[in-house]
Amino acid sequence: MDLRDYLRVLSRRWRVIALVALLGTATGFFASHTATREYRATTTLFASLQGGDDTSQLNQGNSFTQARVQSYADIVASPEVTEPVVKSLRLKVKPNELAEQITAEAPLNTVLIRLTVTDTKAKRAAQISNAVAERFAEVIRELESPDGDTSESPVRLTVTQPANVPTAPSSPKTTLNVGLGLAVGLALGLGLGAALETVDTSMRDSKALGECLAAAGGPPVLSSIVHDARASRRPVSLSDDTHSPRAEGFRKLRVNLQFAEVDRPPRVIAVTSPLPREGKSSVSVNLAATLAEEGATVCLVDCDLRRPSVAAALGLVRDAGLTTALVGKADVREVLQSAGSFSVLSSGMIPPNPTQLLGSSQFGSLVAELAEQFDHVVLDTAPVLPFADTPALAHAIDGYLLVARAGRTGRSQVTDTLRILERVNVPVLGAVLNDAPVRGEGTAHGYTYRYQPKPERSPRLTALVSTRLASVVPRRGASAAGRTAPVSAKTRP
Repeated sequence: MDLRDYLRVLSRRWRVIALVALLGTATGFFASHTATREYRATTTLFASLQGGDDTSQLNQGNSFTQARVQSYADIVASPEVTEPVVKSLRLKVKPNELAEQITAEAPLNTVLIRLTVTDTKAKRAAQISNAVAERFAEVIRELESPDGDTSESPVRLTVTQPANVPTAPSSPKTTLNVGLGLAVGLALGLGLGAALETVDTSMRDSKALGECLAAAGGPPVLSSIVHDARASRRPVSLSDDTHSPRAEGFRKLRVNLQFAEVDRPPRVIAVTSPLPREGKSSVSVNLAATLAEEGATVCLVDCDLRRPSVAAALGLVRDAGLTTALVGKADVREVLQSAGSFSVLSSGMIPPNPTQLLGSSQFGSLVAELAEQFDHVVLDTAPVLPFADTPALAHAIDGYLLVARAGRTGRSQVTDTLRILERVNVPVLGAVLNDAPVRGEGTAHGYTYRYQPKPERSPRLTALVSTRLASVVPRRGASAAGRTAPVSAKTRP
């Protein structure tokens, strides 16, 4: 796989990736708004050594203080500090619980101690921080004083920056949580998209379908029919937009079918698919219309006696049709209907035994009679994997046309369908990829065809152009001897 293949995979799974990323973002946002807000208040203390008159003593005292403050930071959360603070502020927490709210740090090569208190209320956090700083300074004086005389303590802690009431909570950090949720969601979405792509065996373009058919020793891909959201409302693509990519796909199918069996050109073609809802009926209708476009006589027969849909798609009567003629209630000519450029034999009433009916000699005789009257006979049949109807009518046809739907039909389903059809000794003429992506198929070779009809000229403009031509052409066509020379095809008004 090259870079374009990876980008194509991402483009196919963008909905999953976007959904998981959105869920991750929403989780981060929800976690931020449901979490308890906490505020931090910091008090800065300066440690100094008392005594010392000359520079040497001051330097020694500074080194002594720097070495001491690292140990002082570990005493901040001791019971000697927290118990008096809890009593003085009348806090509803135990001394050991207050200790968990206090942190202290002493930056290297400094004599500063930064004392931070975290609490759920901003004002209380500042009060506790200042109270702890005062009590901490007293504890240090007691520890460093000889014989318990605090006035003789060589070390003094002075508050240089008291704690202020914080204006904004320190946590939760909504921006950070939302960004982290988005990042985690994107990572999980990409992983899920890659996993889905790995387990997804459906074929999304004609290249994948061709590789699947080649691996199974099957026929080639004859055409790709691009997706059209209006296809359900416009069953015949040729009559609605004769130059659309979908119509051109059916023309390509017609041309390739003519060369599928050169020695024995197929006249009776059964269109089928592995599973329902893969577009075989739509392909059958448009194949019949495309064959009739060349002036050939075509009959479309709805042989899907499980779920017939041709009559409903074309707006025809379904009650009288194939089964009516097979049981002898009417002649086949009497139940044929016109769909414009081709004839249609609808399914008729749904029988209780479709497989036996399609495998009977009466069905073979009826199809042979239609083959004598028409140049081409197209049979819309039932799906192969759920039912045995399609293999049962093999005795009456020249070949099968397999329809697979992009993004729906799996590789194993195509392989199983080919294996079933091989047993009836009737060739599979080719395959069609239905509902193919427009970008993947229409622009695969860097060329697209778009037809725009010329706008019609108004009668007034046509009359003006005719008058202009009548006044200009004689003057330009006159020769030097006064003869009128023939007007050249290159003459322009």
